[in-house]
Amino acid sequence: MLVRSRWGRRVLTAVALVAVTATGITVGTLLAARGSSDVGPFRVAFQLTPSTDGGTEIAIPPLGSLFLDSHDGPLRLTARLDSLDQHRTEALLDDPTGLAQAGDAAPRDLRDAVVRLGLRTLGVSVLASMLLAGLTFRSVGRVAWSGGLALLVTGGTLGAAALTVRPQALAEPRYEGLLVNAPALIGDAQRIADDYTRYAEQLQRLVGNVGKLYTTVSTLPIYEAAPGTTRILHVSDLHLNPAAWPVIRTVVEQYDIDLVIDTGDITDWGSEPETSYVSMIGQLAVPYVYIRGNHDSPRTAAAVASQANAVVLNDSATTIAGVTIAGIGDPRFTPDKQEVETRPWEEPTATVEGTGGQLARTIRSLDVPVDIALVHDPASAPGLNGTVPLVLAGHTHQRAVTTLPPTGAVGTRLAVQGSTGGAGLRGLEGDEPTPLAMSVLYLGANRRLQAYDDIRVGGTGTAQVSLNRKVVDAALVDAAAPSATPAAR
Repeated sequence: MLVRSRWGRRVLTAVALVAVTATGITVGTLLAARGSSDVGPFRVAFQLTPSTDGGTEIAIPPLGSLFLDSHDGPLRLTARLDSLDQHRTEALLDDPTGLAQAGDAAPRDLRDAVVRLGLRTLGVSVLASMLLAGLTFRSVGRVAWSGGLALLVTGGTLGAAALTVRPQALAEPRYEGLLVNAPALIGDAQRIADDYTRYAEQLQRLVGNVGKLYTTVSTLPIYEAAPGTTRILHVSDLHLNPAAWPVIRTVVEQYDIDLVIDTGDITDWGSEPETSYVSMIGQLAVPYVYIRGNHDSPRTAAAVASQANAVVLNDSATTIAGVTIAGIGDPRFTPDKQEVETRPWEEPTATVEGTGGQLARTIRSLDVPVDIALVHDPASAPGLNGTVPLVLAGHTHQRAVTTLPPTGAVGTRLAVQGSTGGAGLRGLEGDEPTPLAMSVLYLGANRRLQAYDDIRVGGTGTAQVSLNRKVVDAALVDAAAPSATPAAR
């Protein structure tokens, strides 16, 4: 019994020591894991908080927030731009070498601030744990044990986060805020795709972008396009939602879009009254390339084709802004999601899976290489594998980007769009409205996909947006680039 009692006391003492140390670490983190420092022209407030997935949030009020997959857990870094030195910012923008100097200094400023924050958190956590242990146990040995344990836990946590740092995360931010601010704050994808591993330059551009927005908040700067970049807005499955058009028009204007691609289901029933909905296409100041979805009828396609800026593809190809696009409509007409209805204009022998192969044969018969192929249902995409570098689709109302199994000389990427119309009336059936989804595709001078921005507009109105940037794997980008620019068709 004496032995058991002795071991019981030791276990209780150990549990109490761990509890006191955990409390000390918590108190130390609350007191010390925050601070402020100058980064470029900004006064930035930093904070460390426990997190299972890590990452960094850069809050830029009132412009929005950037979320970076900068490191793994167990800590999350939040950097909030509290204030801006107006004179330093104006000097930075007026001086031709100002941004370059900011690019050199900002990474060092940020690193030093985070290191100081980590060391202060470590020191205060250890001290708080030892003080609590001294008050609780009044034993030098247990105070030492508590301090050592706090040093091990806090230091290990900071070290685990530091060892998984990914500087290139600045190239692929997720943005939440106002749609009007997104392109200017995020920056140019072409430049990011060209040198995304160069951390200092990305931080320099971020500082410059934010500085410009702050100093010209009433008149936002024009989004500057990188030479040779083609910007394509991919939309799909609008399903008669009138809220989609203002968002599309805003993105076209803010992102300097060269053309819009619509992979079908612009209507619900393909009826005559619905044809007035597509008249909004004519108000966009850019070309609009469309293929028919399974909710669209030939009447719908004819209404789209009647718009001056629209091109309807059906087992055919066109070249716009130097990009050759081939597309084919969905072989089905199922507006009520039941069995295929018999129509005199339908091809009963056509299948969704066979449609991709049919378009692939058409592409191979052309005398110019095709850069993008359009199908409505992603089930048609395998038939195009190895024929084109990029296939765009819709239909599923779920955004997904995958690489098809390698075949032939051309690697093929499949990009399935979510519903730009928020699934129409179906999007209201759940507890939350389905977000409006669309993507900006950035094609380089070789007409290969360099990067893309996935945009989701939530139920709070067309101003609030979530944007995720993804830089494409350069190995596939550079594969099988065409040797000549195709002529217009």
